[in-house]
Amino acid sequence: MRVLRIIFLSALLFLSAFAFGQSVLVRRGKPKARIVIATDKEIDQTAARLLQHFVHEASGAKLPVVRGNVLRGDILIGGSDTTDLTDDGFRWSSNGRGTLHISGRGNGTIYGVVALLEQYLDMEYVSANSYSLDRRADIVLPQLDTVGNPAFRYRQSQAYGMAKDSVYRYFLRLEEPSDIFADNLWVHTFDRLLPAERYGTEHPEYYSFIQGRRHPGKASQWCLSNDELFEIVAERIDSIFKADPGKTMISVSQNDSDRTYCRCEQCEKVNIEEGAPSGNYIRFLNRLAERFPDKQFSTLAYLFTMKPPRHTRPLPNVNIMLCDIECNREVPLTDHASGREFIEALKDWSAISDNLFVWDYGINFDNMIAPFPNFPVLRPNIELFRKHHATMHFSQIGGSYGGDFSEMRSWVVSKLMWNPEQDTDSLVRRFMKRYYGDAAPYIYDYEKLLEGALLASGQRLWIYDSPVSHKEGMFNAACRKRYGELFDRAEAAVAGDSVLLRRVRLTRLPLLYSELEILRTERDKDLDAVRRKLETFETYVARYGIETLNERGNSPLEYCKLYKERYLYAQRENIAAGARIEWIVPPEQKYREEGATTLTDGLYGGASFADGWTGWEGCDGAFVLDLRSEREFNSVTVDFLHQLGAWILLPRRMTCRISSDGSEWQFLGETSVAEDRDVLVKFVPVGVVSERPVCARFVQIEIEGTKTCPSWHYGVGCPSWFFMDEITVK
Repeated sequence: MRVLRIIFLSALLFLSAFAFGQSVLVRRGKPKARIVIATDKEIDQTAARLLQHFVHEASGAKLPVVRGNVLRGDILIGGSDTTDLTDDGFRWSSNGRGTLHISGRGNGTIYGVVALLEQYLDMEYVSANSYSLDRRADIVLPQLDTVGNPAFRYRQSQAYGMAKDSVYRYFLRLEEPSDIFADNLWVHTFDRLLPAERYGTEHPEYYSFIQGRRHPGKASQWCLSNDELFEIVAERIDSIFKADPGKTMISVSQNDSDRTYCRCEQCEKVNIEEGAPSGNYIRFLNRLAERFPDKQFSTLAYLFTMKPPRHTRPLPNVNIMLCDIECNREVPLTDHASGREFIEALKDWSAISDNLFVWDYGINFDNMIAPFPNFPVLRPNIELFRKHHATMHFSQIGGSYGGDFSEMRSWVVSKLMWNPEQDTDSLVRRFMKRYYGDAAPYIYDYEKLLEGALLASGQRLWIYDSPVSHKEGMFNAACRKRYGELFDRAEAAVAGDSVLLRRVRLTRLPLLYSELEILRTERDKDLDAVRRKLETFETYVARYGIETLNERGNSPLEYCKLYKERYLYAQRENIAAGARIEWIVPPEQKYREEGATTLTDGLYGGASFADGWTGWEGCDGAFVLDLRSEREFNSVTVDFLHQLGAWILLPRRMTCRISSDGSEWQFLGETSVAEDRDVLVKFVPVGVVSERPVCARFVQIEIEGTKTCPSWHYGVGCPSWFFMDEITVK
């Protein structure tokens, strides 16, 4: 009798679920529903497999996946119910008889399943191959009638884990350029479409006219008024689309450089008429859009093309990718001067186009392993883009392995790009709880203190930042001490869990790196303590396999080796220490005052040109070094920075002369410097050596710069820089 009663009650519960429109997927670990696929689309099949897999993992029950008629209580995936859905949007709809229909546009059925798992199985995918979900014997869904549409039809970011785990990408709801752009032609495509290596020699007229001549090169722009060039480009684009028939979008966009646009007579006439170089670009893109009306053409509004043209309007199938690369990141774009010009451009583009793609930056290109406390600005910036009708969004937030909060940045920004109305702080807390476990409160306090200290300092946060810039602000000694204490407590809280401890230590790496960067700039320091800190940093980057220090690909392990050789010393012999500098051909104004002391202060500059370096742009340099008394020596060495991404090239030549009285000069020597096209950041000593010792008080140093970026460089035809730091006389 008792057994019959249990069976009766179970049946009653099961029937009551249908009576209230609930969907019973699993009861007591047994499958009670089927997953029915409505179409042959791979997207719907993937959605069905995801639902089957995670329901099975949560409950032990494997729901059958079938094609055919829908029965009472089934889960139907796919179909034509896409009313009110935008691209990638989904709908959950129950029919009152226990049947749930998940439909969608684009990837909508996949995202509908993902959202269902998150909401009703408490599933959270925090990083590649790492997620949590509620394991239970019963899975019952309420009656549903819900539409979920993303704020942007295309959402892109950086998350290293997407290459390691395709399912993780589904939960981030992110796309990649190769998904929609033909032949993966996404941005900076001029040279891919027409390689300068092939066309530059025979057709220099296809390339920018700058300062009286043509400058063909890998990073040069096109002469967009050239009709012959247009026809070649159109023919090339036609062949690309034919070879990739599933794609309808392509990027035809300027190479990655600034101020390198064409100033030939015809192009300059348009530049003046339109009030901006973008006029030539939009006219060119419009011609392509007319030639291929069924295709979408994306182009950059970036640096010299950020402002829209005065008269020409982009056609509906011309997509404008607007970039805020020159703005600061410590507060929202609306709250500081550096964002005003961008916001004006955003307003002006949105007034003439409904096809906007915004590229936002939340990354430190020069120091990827460095704290970048910009979480509070993410939501207001994304809301700003949506307010001005951007439909596509790329948030470049520094998702490289080992970078500052890489996993959390990827997760938080993916949530906000889908729905910017969510509270960022709540998202951060939610992520940290799942990702750091018992260490979460301490990691949260660290990030909040970092954000507050940045704002209190009044110091800007920008994409080529250096921790040294913040040594009196968010990285002052008191702050660093407090941050260290919080991380000590975080590590102690998860000491028994190797996975969580690894995550905490990876998160601590940016702080360790910042401390090392600041300590190398300080004369009075405990060298043994610095060595211990460096040893810890080196151990972690080696153990955890961190490969990237900056955008140019310098290695953290190489950084450690260089640190020992370059910065970790007591005091080197240098009779130029504290010498006075008198400029002959002075550096740029902003470097003159500081350069007069930093060139002889005994401290070597770091990988960021903003830290301790003195720079000259588009010219040679010359100065006199006053040793304050006559001294004997036989070598003069100057430390130079090689950083091609910032248009900093090595000089061509260094010449030295010496004098005892500052009037009569004697030639000491001259050294030529080989051209270096390597993209890695380097520190290059250039020296002049005498065979026998000389006696002098004054040393005149003349530097011949490259002055103009060569054809192979990003800034072809534009002024180049050279930067120097420590001068050593021995």
